[in-house]
Amino acid sequence: MNPKYQELAGRIGLQHSPRIAGLWALLADDTEADILLAMPGQAQDLAAKLGLDPREVQHKIDELFRKGVAFPSGKTDPPTWRMCRDLIQFHDASILWPEAPQEFLSLWREFMDTEWFDLAKVFSQTMTKPFTRVIPVGVSLKPRTQILDFESVRQAVEGASNLAVTKCTCRLTMGNCDRPLEVCLQVNRAADYTLARGTGRQVSAEEALDILRRCEEEGLIHVTMNKSSMDHFICNCCPCCCQTMPVLIKGGVHVVDPSRFAAEIDPDLCSGCGLCQERCYFEAIEFVDGEGSVSKVAADKCMGCGLCQVTCPEEAIELVEVRETHFVPGAA
Repeated sequence: MNPKYQELAGRIGLQHSPRIAGLWALLADDTEADILLAMPGQAQDLAAKLGLDPREVQHKIDELFRKGVAFPSGKTDPPTWRMCRDLIQFHDASILWPEAPQEFLSLWREFMDTEWFDLAKVFSQTMTKPFTRVIPVGVSLKPRTQILDFESVRQAVEGASNLAVTKCTCRLTMGNCDRPLEVCLQVNRAADYTLARGTGRQVSAEEALDILRRCEEEGLIHVTMNKSSMDHFICNCCPCCCQTMPVLIKGGVHVVDPSRFAAEIDPDLCSGCGLCQERCYFEAIEFVDGEGSVSKVAADKCMGCGLCQVTCPEEAIELVEVRETHFVPGAA
């Protein structure tokens, strides 16, 4: 393989991965690889550095932007371009490349199936906090304890200046279930980026809330960046395709934080129907035998997503606060 593609893999910390190098080979031709390796820089400077026609370089950069591997900085005019900074950005952006061939998506799946679990373990051991966190349901139902602005998907959507929806990159490549695909919400600047690339469509707050309601009913978990805001994305994750959920559920690798809440079941209201057990991916709900079987939450396993609450026929489940506000990075 062309060593340029191995060097590009190395730029995102995966120089020893033949699959990542293979993904770069499918993404970039020889000239595009040279341009990426010459970044950061403005198009004119990159052209001079490589001895290429500035118009050709700008055209190539525009293509790399659409492919999700070149990013402009608005701090300079004309913009300074850089390549994707890490594996996560490479994954999330490049998979939405509109013209991506099936070979490209299939190679991403192969990487996730064979290399991702071990990498996730390394990430979990080196990060002080996981990159993402669970957000409790809040579109359809309200918890007993007030959910703060940075924990409320409704507040994030209603307060956004721009919203877009894209296909879920994980389900697009993995294909392990038939849950809804066009459900990844992009908020504010992320929405601007998505629309500029042509990788998603703009939605109103009303449509975004409808998407979130459907996700809650379908058993998808709201996830966002692990900081005290939701101004980038709101993913809706399944337990079988997602980057984070399968390695957490099957391998105990903590690459996603729980919310500050946990489910609590009122035994006097619980009918013991077992629906909450079916809805919980984390085996956090069990039956307790007494005069009649009722459900009980194992707080140490509960991720505080609230999916069990959404469909409880007896309305016996509430979300209660179990972690301090400062559990979320940047929160007061």
